[in-house]
Amino acid sequence: MMGLETENPQTGEPRSTSSKAPTAQAGGSASSYPQPARNDQRAQTENEAQSLYAKHKKLYVRSTSGTFQKWRWFFVFLTQAIFYGLPWLDWNGRQAVLFHLVERKFYLFGWVFWPQDVFFLAIILILSAYALFFFTTIAGRLWCGYTCPQTVYTEIFMWFEERIEGDHIKRGKLDQAPWNAEKILRRGAKYLIWILFSLWTGFTLVMYFTPRQELLAELATLSFGPWEWFWIFFYAGFTYLLAGVLREQVCKYMCPYARFQGVMFDPDTLIITYDEERGEPRGPRKKGVDPRSIGKGDCIDCGICVQVCPTGIDIRNGLQYECIGCAACIDACNEVMDKMGYPRGLIRYSTENAMIHHWSREQAWRRVLRPRVLVYGVLLALFTGILFYKIATRPDVRVDVLRDRAALSRELPGGWIENVYTLRLMNMAERPRQYTISVSGIPGMKLEGPTTVAMPAAATESIVVSVQVPAQAVKPGRYDILFEIRVADEPENVTREHATFLVTE
Repeated sequence: MMGLETENPQTGEPRSTSSKAPTAQAGGSASSYPQPARNDQRAQTENEAQSLYAKHKKLYVRSTSGTFQKWRWFFVFLTQAIFYGLPWLDWNGRQAVLFHLVERKFYLFGWVFWPQDVFFLAIILILSAYALFFFTTIAGRLWCGYTCPQTVYTEIFMWFEERIEGDHIKRGKLDQAPWNAEKILRRGAKYLIWILFSLWTGFTLVMYFTPRQELLAELATLSFGPWEWFWIFFYAGFTYLLAGVLREQVCKYMCPYARFQGVMFDPDTLIITYDEERGEPRGPRKKGVDPRSIGKGDCIDCGICVQVCPTGIDIRNGLQYECIGCAACIDACNEVMDKMGYPRGLIRYSTENAMIHHWSREQAWRRVLRPRVLVYGVLLALFTGILFYKIATRPDVRVDVLRDRAALSRELPGGWIENVYTLRLMNMAERPRQYTISVSGIPGMKLEGPTTVAMPAAATESIVVSVQVPAQAVKPGRYDILFEIRVADEPENVTREHATFLVTE
């Protein structure tokens, strides 16, 4: 009986099938099941076809220009002006922004935060989470495409690369070319600039944790401390590796944001979309030809939208987790549409519902204030209000009262009972302050020790005081007392701290 020609689903090679049942092997019986493959080469080919590993292919990203790319570069300049500029700003005679690890203080313009202010850190982390949920639900991955440090530094490194090695075609040819004087010169110049920029970035980071003047003095003699050396080179190497070598692989394989964005997206989230109804069927044609007259869509299948994508995806295949929302494909496609004389917007920012229902921009915007967005917005506003309220009402002075545990209670000549306390005062204001100390809670009690303390701005001081009570006024037990620390020139500014007075038998 004649066999049928089919195709091997693994190798794509033709193979024949027969309606005959397989014959029995020597010493065996006939079977209705196919026999195991005995061709080692074919088995190896099938195993290779089933492999899930794909070798990384280097991307040579084509540069483009347009409205959204101008916005991207605006945010590149803005974020880097903030990062590189803040350590050089002064405020009240000190660095405006400084995480002083030695003094355990965080200076932020007119505020000074201490380790005891960890509450504010918790609020900021909660705010960051809700801000992420809020803006991602509305606008997708705009953070990734415009302000993420990985995107920003990759853009800067690629700008250096293009100025030295040329456009995407020249860079590809240079990679394939044998090593010669020109290749060594161009590669050497590129690597040198990348290294210097990375070291500058690492040095700037350390300036946020070591006072600028101190660090500059150490730079003049290259006498950095061990941890300063470590962090300068670590962050420089980190910047070089992620922005110069790994690039899109960080977004595709390392960053968790691409993975969990799916739980924050919904059909009304703003994403980059390809208008398939308008663009298909795609195909080349001459300029000025009406695509409908030749049975084509507006897409000329030039592939430029893929060439400009920093992660190398084809947005025409639909939304993919690798898409960072940078809109490079939108600018590139709009430029092609202008040249062909077609309307812009074949690739554009839109939502899934807007594409399905053919909504106008106004109709899509009406869906912004939906339940999820309102919940995230209310929570974001609530915690923002809590943060600013707590900062505005934060006291200028903080006191911790520690009772002397070596001598819990001591009886003095003259019929007095004494407890000794250590007051740890923190002047959290940005100017010198003078404080008066008083105590109350037991009739006839008195305070021995410094009752007036002058402190410089943003300083701490420990004071030992003695609280004495007439013996006839108390019995053995525990008594609540209250320390009051009052700002001398602001009598209404009072900080109170409770303590315990102990009378032993």
